[in-house]
Amino acid sequence: MKGVETLDTLYFILILLAVIIAYSAFMYFYQKRIVKTLTEDEFRAGYRKAQLIDVREPNEFAGGHILGARNIPVSQLRMRMKEIRPDKPVYLYCQSGARSGRAAQMLHRKGYKDLSHLQGGFKKWSGKVKVK
Repeated sequence: MKGVETLDTLYFILILLAVIIAYSAFMYFYQKRIVKTLTEDEFRAGYRKAQLIDVREPNEFAGGHILGARNIPVSQLRMRMKEIRPDKPVYLYCQSGARSGRAAQMLHRKGYKDLSHLQGGFKKWSGKVKVK
């Protein structure tokens, strides 16, 4: 009987792993469809004509942010979404790109269409930075 229990546990772990991989793949391709990932040069070329939103937490924002960015942390986005106009392009960034992708998904669900985020996030940014 012990061999059957071990086999059941192994099957459970394999199924769980397959579900996690499938979900990750789905989210990756879904995100690719709704948000444009821009290189630093592409981001720099368009961010002045867009709403530039830093989705990091306030302490990260105070430590340095792209000149002209507004801080709307992803943790507050649902409550502060009305501060972002749906009829204008939205450029998002975070520290590495993960949170801005999540923020783009939240905005997309509420009808925002022109969404872009900085590839590699703020840690890859070499342009002008403002420190509070």
